[in-house]
Amino acid sequence: MFTLRGEDQIILKDTRKTLSATWELGDILDKWNASAVRDEWCNVPLQLKKVLSTMKSDTSRPAHHRAFLNSLDSNRIRLGTQHDADEVFLSILNLLHHQMDDERLALDIQNLYKISVETCVQCLDCSSVQTLNTYLLGLPLHVKEDHDSLEGCLTSFFEHQELRGIDCCFCAQCEKKTPSKKGVKLLSLPHILSVHLKRFRNSNGDTRKLDCRITFPETIDFSETVKEAFSSDFNQNDCKYTLHAVVVHSGYASFGHYTAYVRQRESQRWYYADDSHVHQASWETVQSSYGGNYSSGTAYMLMYRKGSKEAVQQPQLSG
Repeated sequence: MFTLRGEDQIILKDTRKTLSATWELGDILDKWNASAVRDEWCNVPLQLKKVLSTMKSDTSRPAHHRAFLNSLDSNRIRLGTQHDADEVFLSILNLLHHQMDDERLALDIQNLYKISVETCVQCLDCSSVQTLNTYLLGLPLHVKEDHDSLEGCLTSFFEHQELRGIDCCFCAQCEKKTPSKKGVKLLSLPHILSVHLKRFRNSNGDTRKLDCRITFPETIDFSETVKEAFSSDFNQNDCKYTLHAVVVHSGYASFGHYTAYVRQRESQRWYYADDSHVHQASWETVQSSYGGNYSSGTAYMLMYRKGSKEAVQQPQLSG
């Protein structure tokens, strides 16, 4: 969720604000007894636990983030190097899962974000179907180069795609690579839905950023937005989500700056975090991150929590 540049390491304060806005993560880490952890300096979940606990206990002072930074650096998320926000976020989730010695709590964290999906590949020659069940920890959504919307990006993500030429898949029945049709269906939705708007596009060896306008709602109901995305085995009733954090990127593909809008837990008011500066914001201000204005920042990641805006409830966690 951030750029770990040598001159801009304070951006971790924005990251912590975004992670702390997902209070369920801090609640799980609070349950973890980390007394048996060795090499504390390189244990990412322990250092994150300390930072989030400090933020929760004393919001009047900035929480020290150096130890957390160093723990990331020791796990090959190098300081002094620009990173993609979504890649770092997924790396942190992976480190939380593998470095906690309590497998049950580590699984609880993964389940916060786990999107179970069914991938179907149908051979266009013999019509046989291959199905694979797997999971994602976020939705990576391709965006158009002109005006788009979250609803439009979701529709495109779940549309069937034809795979031909070098993209042909191996068909076990035909015993060769054949043209095929690929589709993804939802088996279950998580409590925290992470959405990655893929604004960076590779072209002829160069990477450029798409500053196009992408609208997104404060609340969204999947049962109305992407009805065709559900598998026949999908059995959840509540598909309503409320936005609680937006990671914003300003600048270009080669360099830039990350900030964040977060919704406060008790008041449900929006706040804008830019390095060590935090101030209250309105929903209209959050909407300024839609894009389309090259001089302002654009939303890059969206975090939605299951539940309506009026009554967002915490998940039932084990233990």
